[in-house]
Amino acid sequence: MKIFSAAQIRKCDAFTIESEPVSSLSLMERAALSCADWLSTHYAETEYFYIFCGNGNNGGDGLAIARLLYQKGFNVDVFVDKKNENFTTDARANFVAMQGISGIDIFDFAELERINIAVESVVIDALFGTGLNRKVEGKSADLILRLNKICIPKISIDIPSGLFADRLHEPDSAVFLADHTLSLQFWKKSFLHPETGFFCGKIHVRDIGLSAEFISTELSDEFVIDLSLITAIYRPRNEFSHKGNYGKTMLITGSFGKMGAAVLATHAALKAGSGITYTLAPKCGYEILQTTCPEAMYRYGGEDFINKIEVDEESVVGMGPGLGQDPETAEALLIFLLDYKKPLVLDADALNIISKSPAHLKFIPENSVITPHPREFERLFGTSENSFGRLELAKQKARDLGIFIVLKDHHTQIITPTQKVYYNVTGNSGMAKGGSGDILLGIITALLAQGYSSEQAAIFGVWLHGSAGDRAAEKHSREAMVASDLVMELGNVFSSLAKRV
Repeated sequence: MKIFSAAQIRKCDAFTIESEPVSSLSLMERAALSCADWLSTHYAETEYFYIFCGNGNNGGDGLAIARLLYQKGFNVDVFVDKKNENFTTDARANFVAMQGISGIDIFDFAELERINIAVESVVIDALFGTGLNRKVEGKSADLILRLNKICIPKISIDIPSGLFADRLHEPDSAVFLADHTLSLQFWKKSFLHPETGFFCGKIHVRDIGLSAEFISTELSDEFVIDLSLITAIYRPRNEFSHKGNYGKTMLITGSFGKMGAAVLATHAALKAGSGITYTLAPKCGYEILQTTCPEAMYRYGGEDFINKIEVDEESVVGMGPGLGQDPETAEALLIFLLDYKKPLVLDADALNIISKSPAHLKFIPENSVITPHPREFERLFGTSENSFGRLELAKQKARDLGIFIVLKDHHTQIITPTQKVYYNVTGNSGMAKGGSGDILLGIITALLAQGYSSEQAAIFGVWLHGSAGDRAAEKHSREAMVASDLVMELGNVFSSLAKRV
């Protein structure tokens, strides 16, 4: 799914109105119907909906939702700024229509203090939409801060008020803190970064029938990874195939006391479909690997740490988990990278060794995939003020080095050398545990070995990793799940995906 800027979303609305054709008021009604259906389904037993409406089209959505919820049999109270009823044309039409309903009480924002909020009720934020272009101040800011203190479910229509669609708000801004956001048609960039996504709660994208023609032809370099993209990438296995058709994966991992990382990466590569899998590791991990990963073959790389790296020409290499940073390991890794020209996958200590000198970055072969978490990224490329700035720096470095950067975060971003950005929306906080990154390294390397391009392997690998994590969390809970639970769910993810193609 493409991510559009606020300006592009307005263009899409206008194009839909002109080309369908449909009136802007009817389009607002379409959006309100979609949201009202969701609200009535998810809060069927609620006692009251308290809907806070601004003067713009977001407020118009809220006013239409109020009318529709009342017609569905709910109690609805609406709050507006009675001292400033300078509504947009469509918002005014919905305000007038709602005024004709005697069962809906209309209050001024200032009257909130004297209202006895029902316990079984819901607050709906329709104050400001994606058209917001400045910091919320004054009475509106005070209202948002007051609403944030109310301990009942809070829902934002399209975007939490106070947020911008595609950039960071000021640090001291008042922003509505939603439990759920009903986003109209599109993901917004601000939903996907930690400083702004924090305010959005769970995202529900509501299809309101905006022009498919506009969406398909309008250009964007930013995307949310969805099932349509994944099914386009995924290659079901040919019945008339053998292990040689699915590549040789060579994982360079492990050191004394860190062989668990090697085991997790190896298991992940096997479960991700690698035809033939080798693990190059120190001798101290030989028995561990042969016992826990009998399907993989062992390659000697040293005694207690790796100081010797030799790989087959046809193998695809992934390296880093549990590697350690012994000087001999660092020397062996850098010598190997100087001679190796094929795309590979780098994580963890491989990246930490490279980060010791800016000159080492040029050792990374073009079209390779690196998978840093924010601290590793900082060691490699320097600090950024926030995640928006970090993304811009990653785009620059991916272009300059000709590599793919998998920037791990709550919504991991895959950045390509051509400046495209893919956000992943699978995964959960239960994956924030040791070993999760080792598994991702194994998955991406195995996909690359199977003939997926670097871009496809990164996108598909991150999605698989997050989807397996979601299944593991559902089965074991976010608190109790461990990294190996994620590996064991990869088969279920593949089975589900195979039924879709």
